[in-house]
Amino acid sequence: MNTFTMSLSLLLLLLVYSTQATHFYGTVMTYYPGDTYADGSVMVNIRYKLNFHQCTDSDTWSCLSGDCGSGNNTLYEVKQESSGEWCQTEGIMTQWAPSNAPFKLWLNSGNWINGIVNGIVSWRAVTLVELRNRSDTGKANSSPQTTNIPAVRVPSNCKRNFVLLAFDPDGDVVKCRNGDALLSECIPCTPPSVLSLSPSCTLSFRPTNSSNEGPYAVQLVMEDFPRQNITLTQTNGTQTNLTTNNAISKIPVQFVIRVDPAVPSCTDGLYLPKFLPPTPANGAQLYTPVGQTLEISIKAEATNSMISELLYSGPYTLFQNKTGPGEFILTWTPSESETGESHPICFVVQAVSGIAKYHSDFRCVIVTVEKVYVAALSARISFSLPFTADNVNSVIIQKIKEELEKQGLPPDASLRLVRGDQV
Repeated sequence: MNTFTMSLSLLLLLLVYSTQATHFYGTVMTYYPGDTYADGSVMVNIRYKLNFHQCTDSDTWSCLSGDCGSGNNTLYEVKQESSGEWCQTEGIMTQWAPSNAPFKLWLNSGNWINGIVNGIVSWRAVTLVELRNRSDTGKANSSPQTTNIPAVRVPSNCKRNFVLLAFDPDGDVVKCRNGDALLSECIPCTPPSVLSLSPSCTLSFRPTNSSNEGPYAVQLVMEDFPRQNITLTQTNGTQTNLTTNNAISKIPVQFVIRVDPAVPSCTDGLYLPKFLPPTPANGAQLYTPVGQTLEISIKAEATNSMISELLYSGPYTLFQNKTGPGEFILTWTPSESETGESHPICFVVQAVSGIAKYHSDFRCVIVTVEKVYVAALSARISFSLPFTADNVNSVIIQKIKEELEKQGLPPDASLRLVRGDQV
């Protein structure tokens, strides 16, 4: 009897310890509206990142408020840092709600990694899903699109701006703010003292002293605001008016910034890797047809450290190849289910010198998946303007579009001319 009691007590202690494990590196969630059905129910496609110390760690998003409906959820590994510091997984949820009324999802559980300097312990993140029909676009709202790697690094003596990707498929104004404990968006919500956040989603790190080195939990909220006053209409006919000062939806953006010991030089290209062409610029918008493989070439140099790897965040079907010293290629082939969506891809290059790790600046691109329309165009198109590049964009494409619309091309489709080897 005594042996059984002691064993049970030990088991309970182990269970308590496991639930208090310190392994969280943050999360981000985005969504795209899906189909609306005859009974008023709606589908929404939700993608989220979970960042933990190990790939086997996980947690589950649940319904916070509203009628979230039901759905299915699958989790895939995206990227693991080579030394095992962190692992990022991507969850894909297909959710069916009984109506297009807004609802909230949240992630609410046990602890961030050890030693968080700004005193964050438990994790909490909230997403507001807004699916009511917009008067300006005639369709449901899509959330801002962004992502992040679990941990970015900066030496304590170097100034650095982290320009977060803030792309909105509906063309809304995207703004960032620190999470608010009164709104239950995080617990607690103490922002890092070494960082300042602009509404345009730039995190600015200012050089600090060694006493402030260590990991900081960043808990941001990203929101989309309409560019004009709009009306949201629910399937039951109820309407809500929003001004340009009213957020439509909100998503969490949470990750770790590690403030490392000072580096001998903050000049990019010495210890801190420096990006070189043909690396795309931060915020670049790329396009690829569904089913076609997109290649993103990335190149960097660091003369006083050794470039070790590319750290990235994006769709779980994103792959990388190292093609040379400091040279990488990211490849992604979008599926039919991703047609019309825009997906964020973010990356840094990591270099090492002894036990020190150094990161390049933080870069992101947004990739829009286009549907390929194949049509036999037999109409004769004539115009009197000179054949110049400007006329191709302003006249020829428009005339081709008009002819294709007669053959069934959706009016809201956009056309671009591409070379034959790009199709």
